[in-house]
Amino acid sequence: MTDIDMTLDHAALTDTYAARRYFKKFDLITGHLLRVAQEMERDGQITDLEKRLLGGYLKKLSDTFHALSLKYLLTGRDTGQFFGSLSFDAHESGFPVFRELLTMANDAAQAQKHLDQLPTTDALKDQMVQQIVGELTIPTRLQFAMSQRLYYEALQDGDLFWAQNDPSAVFVGDLDPDRRTFLVHWAVYDSQVNLPTLYLMEVEDTGRRPLPKDERRWPEVQAHLMAQSLGSLKLLTIARGFDTDFDDLHPKRLRRFHLGPMHSSAFTHQSGPLHEVLDQANAPAGEDWALAWTLEDLESERVIEERSGWFGSVEREVFALDPFSGRGADTGATRTERAVILPQRAFQVLAERNPPGFRDVRKFVVSPGGRVLSYR
Repeated sequence: MTDIDMTLDHAALTDTYAARRYFKKFDLITGHLLRVAQEMERDGQITDLEKRLLGGYLKKLSDTFHALSLKYLLTGRDTGQFFGSLSFDAHESGFPVFRELLTMANDAAQAQKHLDQLPTTDALKDQMVQQIVGELTIPTRLQFAMSQRLYYEALQDGDLFWAQNDPSAVFVGDLDPDRRTFLVHWAVYDSQVNLPTLYLMEVEDTGRRPLPKDERRWPEVQAHLMAQSLGSLKLLTIARGFDTDFDDLHPKRLRRFHLGPMHSSAFTHQSGPLHEVLDQANAPAGEDWALAWTLEDLESERVIEERSGWFGSVEREVFALDPFSGRGADTGATRTERAVILPQRAFQVLAERNPPGFRDVRKFVVSPGGRVLSYR
């Protein structure tokens, strides 16, 4: 069997202005996603707590893009040394490739070392002024040193979205003295499709100690969930595995948010209706994009008792699958909702063309003023 070289879909941003436009585009998109989360809360699709958790991950993602924009601020300029350029998936996701986040994590581990070796911000500013006034030249190499210093400061100070964002648990409430509810959340950057993926799991805990304070169970839960956080795994597989491995933890609901792919007539080369819509819209810079958003939702339908040992029994969840057209067995979810976020001009073209497959896709439309409206 021949291995597939996934780097064939990767492209590099080697031009300064192209790199800056790319990062500015994502800065706008992540801001709109926060408004999308607010719309979802208004519709009752998510709770206020879930909106705040999603907002936290979106903020981390925005800060990650900001840090990368500092790293590659001088892309294409003569800085005196080769430092590479941003690699992104131009044919599928439109997002930076997984390797960029791995490199960023390695840089973060050594950030202080690099900061100790670089001049301070004030010293770099003084040197730049002296070169501009004294030599009448652009201080490109000093600008590069400044960009790298700001990059490492962002890594050191920021709460960023990493390749793996380990699970945390938020206490929701007590159902009775022996049963507590937690909302467990975590996220990964899927290495197969180069996309951020967020998970929310509502868990009822019947253990002796609250889950986050249990020195035995909590590390096991974190390791288990991270090992199962693969986009290729169905939610049903993840939930059943968790339910089987932890007798006193009961997953009542599991949701997975896929952020992306991002389509842009200026940067990506995907095929399909969305890309055709963007080409036909001929939108100006900053409005030539669309971002897909997929939510998979799995809910427990009922509880059954299974024998455990000679005299004991344990609760097991029976999950509800999508009843329409037998799709539940295929998707492993109770329901799946697809959505797209796009500027108003592109939405007008999408509405006019009305391509097949988009009737059930929810549309979040960004007005020129930045307001987000929802259409079914």
